[in-house]
Amino acid sequence: MSVIDGRSASTAARIAAMVQSSIIEFLKRSEFAARVWSKLVAFESEQGFFPRGSSVLAAVSGGPDSVCLAHWLAFQARRKGLRVELLHVHHGLRGRAADADARSVLALGKALGLPASVVKAPVRAAAKARGLGLEEAGRKARYAALLARARRGRFAAVATGHQLDDQAETVLLHLLRGTSLEGLGGIAPRRALAPRVSLVRPLLPLTRAEVALYLKANGLTAREDASNRDPKFTRNWVRREILPRLERRAPGVKERLSGLAAKVRAATGR
Repeated sequence: MSVIDGRSASTAARIAAMVQSSIIEFLKRSEFAARVWSKLVAFESEQGFFPRGSSVLAAVSGGPDSVCLAHWLAFQARRKGLRVELLHVHHGLRGRAADADARSVLALGKALGLPASVVKAPVRAAAKARGLGLEEAGRKARYAALLARARRGRFAAVATGHQLDDQAETVLLHLLRGTSLEGLGGIAPRRALAPRVSLVRPLLPLTRAEVALYLKANGLTAREDASNRDPKFTRNWVRREILPRLERRAPGVKERLSGLAAKVRAATGR
């Protein structure tokens, strides 16, 4: 074979690889449209979270779930004329990493054309004063900050990025700690946060893997919180150790736990 023939073969191989890559990318986008986007559209249609012209405050940590939520709400804002704002609660616990999280949310808001703001919450001091763990104190601080901003800004709904894996983890945690029948209902798609303010979870039908697919399909990046890998937090232990083992032994267990929660909520009127 001549040098020219060799170069031609190499060029043809590169073109074939590029074509194959394009086909794979197209199939991935098709998979996204069929499996992920359609789930979100169907769930929104079923739940009616966002009537045309309504107002939504989104809790955005900068992590994958909340970035997905912000992007989805930006689409809904254009489609339904919603007023959407992003709020990041800075817990003051992780130094420069937490500062970077806050900056990423402000940048995301700018990229999506949505107003975004950061509020600081002294979680460590609150935990010590109230005798709470950092995880519980952080959760209370987040919801207090979200409610305060929702009231000031007259938002009808506060949206969080809880998804199907979170639902499965919550049901398992309730079982481990002991719970009433209502506790098996897990995370409700909608509940009252306060009079005239609803708390909604538009991403509940998506698995964590599907959220990652959403981000990739839309060219979005997200921050990773190192504390989410710390096994001293029981939820992380369930997420990283227990659920993966259950999923390997009984594939689809997360969806079944989520389905159980939905049946319990229907039976108990939650």
